[in-house]
Amino acid sequence: MVGAENVEICYNKKRMKFTAAYKKTKGWYVGWVEEVPGVNTQGKTLREVKENLREALALVIETNRFLNKTTGKVTREAVTL
Repeated sequence: MVGAENVEICYNKKRMKFTAAYKKTKGWYVGWVEEVPGVNTQGKTLREVKENLREALALVIETNRFLNKTTGKVTREAVTL
């Protein structure tokens, strides 16, 4: 196991923090975001995985927001654990 770290992205002028985990297997690095299912990637270097993971996370958040747009009034709020 290579380790884990906090990953911050800026989306709609808001900073969001997630936990990224990294692992080296058979010459490849793999990475995933623990809080968001489906955000994972691989690469030849740890640096490549980190870059890919930030991009994947931003794309998943953007896609989820697009797919969940509804007509009419929708209330959104931040949830703190």
